[in-house]
Amino acid sequence: MTPPAVHASGARAPVRRGQLRWHCRRALLELDLVLERFIERHFEVLEDQQLADLQDLLQCEDHDLWAMVNGSEQCPEERWRKIIALMQQA
Repeated sequence: MTPPAVHASGARAPVRRGQLRWHCRRALLELDLVLERFIERHFEVLEDQQLADLQDLLQCEDHDLWAMVNGSEQCPEERWRKIIALMQQA
């Protein structure tokens, strides 16, 4: 997993919505469809911290992320669980 971007001051770089939207495009069709609906329904109302969590979550491999979304594996990070729940509603 790639570490989040951090400024020299130690503060995390702001999340760019357009770039994050692009990273939601996935090679795994099932995951791509879920993320597309998630973007349509929830993306514009996510707060900055949720966007940062989503950015980190999207660093997961497609099959690992799909397993968390479809419930076959438990999400290892507490901070990602709300985002996963929103994806499951989509």
